[in-house]
Amino acid sequence: MLHFFHTSDWHLGQFFYNHSRHYEHDCFLNWLLEQLREHQPDALLIAGDIFDVVNPSTAALKQLNRFIAQAQAQVSHLQILMIAGNHDSGHRLEQVEPLLTKYNTHVIGLIEWQDDNTLNFDKLLRPIHNAKGEICAWCIALPYLRPAEITGNGQDYQQTAQATEALYQQLIDEARRRKTKDQSLVLMTHAHMQGGSSSDSERPIVVGNAEALSTQLFHEDIQYVALGHLHKPQRIEHDHIRYSGSPIPLSFSEVNYKHQIVKVQLRPRTPAVIQPLLVPRRVPLFKIKGTLDDVLQKTRTLEASNPLPLAQQAFVDIEYYSDTPPPPDFRQQIEAALPQDNYRLVRLSRMAKPQAQLTTSDTATAAMPVAPPTPTELFQQLWQKLGFVEDAKVLKDFEQLSMQAEHLDDQENVPSINNHSSKNQAINGQPINNQASKEQAIKEPALQDQFQSVKTILPPDTI
Repeated sequence: MLHFFHTSDWHLGQFFYNHSRHYEHDCFLNWLLEQLREHQPDALLIAGDIFDVVNPSTAALKQLNRFIAQAQAQVSHLQILMIAGNHDSGHRLEQVEPLLTKYNTHVIGLIEWQDDNTLNFDKLLRPIHNAKGEICAWCIALPYLRPAEITGNGQDYQQTAQATEALYQQLIDEARRRKTKDQSLVLMTHAHMQGGSSSDSERPIVVGNAEALSTQLFHEDIQYVALGHLHKPQRIEHDHIRYSGSPIPLSFSEVNYKHQIVKVQLRPRTPAVIQPLLVPRRVPLFKIKGTLDDVLQKTRTLEASNPLPLAQQAFVDIEYYSDTPPPPDFRQQIEAALPQDNYRLVRLSRMAKPQAQLTTSDTATAAMPVAPPTPTELFQQLWQKLGFVEDAKVLKDFEQLSMQAEHLDDQENVPSINNHSSKNQAINGQPINNQASKEQAIKEPALQDQFQSVKTILPPDTI
């Protein structure tokens, strides 16, 4: 019998709104060590995205290496198999693989093609041993596949999806040839499967679901498919094809996820016995929505406790809606209402009014066909959205700039008559013939003050 744990998407080294998650990852890894000691599995499968970035910090690297050494001390026969995800650098992960083998740990960061343009099967097909040292299963360990890795190499595939399917088929066929009737077959990969439910913290690896993989790739001989990439724990069509999900919430869209690792027991030719082990959440996340008064009131009702270190304080995300701009000190009011040294306000943003809160007048107005907004109307909307009070002087400055820009556009669109005479037109003696002329016009002393007064209050990408 094979007994193993399946986990993925640790994202060690992640910063959440500029706050380190090191403490939360430490808590998870310590909890995982306790589960290893209690359950004594034969293997630990980590299905990619071990780190949050391709160039992880020293602290994140030490965190992983310390865990591997401690895990080996907890379970002497434990075999750890890791693959690279789309957040990882396969080259970087494999650099330390020779050292990690001393801890019975194997890292597969990249697929490898041999001189005859065939796959290096020995690298991607790993035997799993039980406590007696006997091979009880084979694991197809396939890291995240980038298109450049699987198209070419003498293979006649033009489409990534076609090349991916052929690669899986080759590996599965070879694994079936190697296994005996008394051995199980497991597949671990980092990919987006058709029908998978995603969150907003995952970096897209498919466009429009066009290259999402189908479960039809997996032969019936494969008793368990250990998936990585999607952060929500879920099964895909069949009970034995699963995403373990991330061990901690990596965005506020994951607040309600039941983060877990998966305990799996396999016997040849029998269905897998699967048991989720829920990961305790050490740092809560709160998402508050409502009117200005609502969010203030909900903030005041948050439970208070003894002062906590910053790394242990809960994260708070607030979205409010209002027909009028908020008070200038609204953020200060929210932070004052939060129990001191218990919560971190990481995001405060304005949201559209919920459909249920729209009045008859709002609905009627929204349903009316309207002409495209003028530049002045767009400016006023942006000004209000940013929470500023209406200012006639700023509006006048913007209108002058807008009129000047329209004048320059008109000059550029005048058809050429004699010797490109449109190029000879000028403002204050300067020719107007391209975008540089617009910028020069803005630099004119008469408009410089107006431009600066508008520029200083708008986001950088609006000018």
